[in-house]
Amino acid sequence: MDITTLIGIMSGVGMVLIAIFMGGGLSIFINIPSMMITMGGTIGATLINFPFSKVVGVMSVVKNAFFHKGTSPEGIIKLLVNFATIARREGLLALEEKLSTIHDPFLRKGIQLAIDGTPLETTRDILRTEIDYLESRHKVGQEIFTAMGTYAPAFGMIGTLIGLIQMLRKLDDPSKIGQGMATALITTFYGALFANLVCLPIAGKLRVRSEEEIFSRELIIEGILSIQSGDNPRVVEEKLKAFIAPRLREKISVEKK
Repeated sequence: MDITTLIGIMSGVGMVLIAIFMGGGLSIFINIPSMMITMGGTIGATLINFPFSKVVGVMSVVKNAFFHKGTSPEGIIKLLVNFATIARREGLLALEEKLSTIHDPFLRKGIQLAIDGTPLETTRDILRTEIDYLESRHKVGQEIFTAMGTYAPAFGMIGTLIGLIQMLRKLDDPSKIGQGMATALITTFYGALFANLVCLPIAGKLRVRSEEEIFSRELIIEGILSIQSGDNPRVVEEKLKAFIAPRLREKISVEKK
């Protein structure tokens, strides 16, 4: 689990609740009609903007914001260098025994293509196509949450306008103006909170996760093509280490010693 996402949401909600309680209590911030306008409007606009299947399918993508099982770049490099060593000594067919130990479907597919003797350019094209469609799927999830982060404050403002209109009808009773104004502003509060604490941060986290996964797959492609070309394991290692920061390169070197 990505603990930072959970900590971020909990700390954000926690600080808001503490501020609310310090100011007088939670009950005045609970308004069901305001919630219905903000949440209902946001969901409705999202369904209008995106196909229903995409909105439902985004749940399989949003888990990436909370759960991340990706292998570190250093781990990928070590594994590929190990495969390069085996292929150099025993031939590519020797890697077939390792397929069952590979948990990453993308890496397993790449190694299988290499074992099958697929031409280098064909291997590259197949794996690049996988990355392109992965990026496309992830982009939809990011766009949906970004759109929701845009709609929520807008519907919060619409709810405020509705509340103000209702309040203006009661101007003959000054005692109700303050309460009416507070109720009207709650929808803006709901919209701003939902957008800036949930929707936009999740969209940002999905973008980061997508970039990390694409980077890992680019690393895998380079490693597989080097192995398939028969490069020396040391050359494979140096090629792959060029993808990562110097401090991580040093860490790999220290561990090898």
